[in-house]
Amino acid sequence: MSGRPWLTTKYWKRRLRKARNAAASRFFNTRFGRRLLIENIGPRVISMTVDAGDHLMTFSPSDYIGRKVFRKGHFEREAVDRLIVILRERGLLRKDATLLEIGGNIGTQTVYFALSGAYTKIVSIEPDPRNFPLLQRNIRQNRLEEKVRLVNCAAGESEGEIDFFLNLDNHGKSSAIRQSPKDKKISVPVKPVSEILAGLSVDPASIGLVWMDIEGYEPVACRSMQPLLERRVPLYMEFTPLFYGPEGTKAFKNMLSGFYEDCLVIFEDRDEEIKVRDLPGDFDQYNVLFLP
Repeated sequence: MSGRPWLTTKYWKRRLRKARNAAASRFFNTRFGRRLLIENIGPRVISMTVDAGDHLMTFSPSDYIGRKVFRKGHFEREAVDRLIVILRERGLLRKDATLLEIGGNIGTQTVYFALSGAYTKIVSIEPDPRNFPLLQRNIRQNRLEEKVRLVNCAAGESEGEIDFFLNLDNHGKSSAIRQSPKDKKISVPVKPVSEILAGLSVDPASIGLVWMDIEGYEPVACRSMQPLLERRVPLYMEFTPLFYGPEGTKAFKNMLSGFYEDCLVIFEDRDEEIKVRDLPGDFDQYNVLFLP
């Protein structure tokens, strides 16, 4: 009897191990299981890559955006899809246009825009030295090098260097504006948007959309691309009165209203078209599409 394989200790250990592994795989393939896994990965894991269906995405598991990608399979992709629908419905998608992305992060939105086919070319600007190598990898591993041009600097009023503050928990919250005493200060190169485009031999007239998310530095970046604003290129940004302050918000609205008359405030549950001069200053943050 003891010689029968199904009664040996080794046999039962193997069966139990297979059952345990199968149960663990099922559990860690649930949203709760993925969350538990990603939140408990040790610091030795520097980066991870997931198959998101129509693309690959590499990220840092210690970063907020990376953890979102791991848990959900994307990071706010629905916002990109929604914006493209709005632009299409309003006749604002031009043939052979270029997207200018200011604040590329690790390339989540860059890849989503590229896969959508809405823009022929993309210029993505990202200053964070932790994000930029991941941005490069995500463009390369999805074979988007011919479509996407990458620039490792900040967008500002004059060429040189600026202080940049690294958020340790959420790389997407890093900014030229200190938001927390825990942020680590470094220096990063900065160039005006007009000079960045000239350096890439990109005709400003080809820009069909400016997409910007740079954590409170938007007024400075806008001042560096006035030729685009004068042409009233559609401009989508995260508008953050919390960062600008009451006087800064008023000044920024006044500047923008000199170029754009109408805008679309994009809330989670609705879109609301208003005059730029009437943009609310009592919300901490919201998304706005400035209309030509």
